[in-house]
Amino acid sequence: MTTSTPFSAAARVACALLLGLTLTSGAALAQRAPAVDLDAMRTALKNKSAVVFDIREPSEHATGVADGARLLPMSQIGQRLAEIPKDQPVLLVCNTQNRSSKVAEALKQRGYSQVKFVNGGMSSWAQRGLPMVKPAR
Repeated sequence: MTTSTPFSAAARVACALLLGLTLTSGAALAQRAPAVDLDAMRTALKNKSAVVFDIREPSEHATGVADGARLLPMSQIGQRLAEIPKDQPVLLVCNTQNRSSKVAEALKQRGYSQVKFVNGGMSSWAQRGLPMVKPAR
């Protein structure tokens, strides 16, 4: 039996509500979205081989973002779903990977077969000293 933290449970509920999904367990969660590491995200940004969405909220973006990442706060995903392509690789990054993993799972349920989340998130990106820029206004 696995346990979840209150934050991950809250993130799961928020994703379901934002994306209009019903909460599921068991077999549906067995289709977890795959993860990539920070180096894969860095390569994807450099080569433009995937669309990278930073799903942190604006107050978190203010601390810096990875150059080339698109800003799409988790709280806005439901209204901006059309911006996420279904026909190309998509990487989701948040602060640690709690939210991005849940959003990736929810998007997979909606047919986004090429979506992955970034292990470690932007907190690990910053800890490694990888380049960050101020978000565009």
